[in-house]
Amino acid sequence: MKMKTLSLMLFAGTALAALPAKAAGELNLICSADVVICEQMKGDFEKAHGDIKVNMVRLSSGETYAKVRAEARNPKTDIWWAGTGDPHLQAASEGLTLEYKSPKLDELNDWAKSQAESSGYRTVGVYAGALGWGYNTDIFKSKGFKEPKCWADLLAPELKGEIQIANPNSSGTAYTALASLVQIMGEEPAFDYLKKLNENISQYTKSGSAPVKAAARGETALGIVFVHDAVAQIAEGFPVKSVTPCEGTGYEIGSMSIIKGARNLDNAKIWYDWALTPEVQSRMKDAKSFQLPSNKNAEIPKEAPKFEDIKLIDYDFKTYGDPAKRKELLERWDREVGAAAN
Repeated sequence: MKMKTLSLMLFAGTALAALPAKAAGELNLICSADVVICEQMKGDFEKAHGDIKVNMVRLSSGETYAKVRAEARNPKTDIWWAGTGDPHLQAASEGLTLEYKSPKLDELNDWAKSQAESSGYRTVGVYAGALGWGYNTDIFKSKGFKEPKCWADLLAPELKGEIQIANPNSSGTAYTALASLVQIMGEEPAFDYLKKLNENISQYTKSGSAPVKAAARGETALGIVFVHDAVAQIAEGFPVKSVTPCEGTGYEIGSMSIIKGARNLDNAKIWYDWALTPEVQSRMKDAKSFQLPSNKNAEIPKEAPKFEDIKLIDYDFKTYGDPAKRKELLERWDREVGAAAN
């Protein structure tokens, strides 16, 4: 009898051990920012919420959008934090993300609230940053290059093979650059410009911040990126100077979205509210992440490029966050620019 009882107890223990970890104790996160801030956010959240284990994957925003779309019938992600707003808006318009109104909404800057409103509260702004470039001052000095202050200056013949930018299919940064140029110049002139610029591009990277990191290391002369990514390299002590173009430039609203069908919905909402607090956003600078925070009460890093010092265009997030428009622009880029680069 005792043996039978013991066997039953052992069987029950084995069965319990075989059960998956309680869903309430996990959060499946995709982070589309730089890996350093992604790791910091994960660590800080797990310290603040010790009972929740964060399973984090770092993917660019274009890759995340594609993954979320592919997994729509069986979502494996709970929350998507950071990355440019256009792919978040595209996911929202396709019903891939969940409507959620955080109690922190009223603490946010207007541009962050407007991102939420325009998406039917299926995404929200967490930071903002302007598009520009960073160049290696040592390379420019040694090769006698003139500082490029405008988009037009990047076409200079001496910069042939000296510039990197990400591929807009994988990178939200590069898609923002593509959409910005179309809005600044008009679609036909913008594609003429991109075809000429292609002559000076040495590599189309996967990640949006990779080009300026390559410039910082001396592997290329200039990287077209969000300016805060160039500032991060300056803060690390690299010989980089940041520039915002004279003709005007676009900007991103880094965003956050809860995935529709999230398995750990309650934990996703806990992350969402936590990530919008001023305390969390004020910590971003500690990871050399110098964007403008969305919470009005968060500390703005002294290194952060200020919007009032930059000639910004009135970026049309609604139009260029539309999936049909994105598809049309990317297909044209593939045909007329990407194909010529291969």
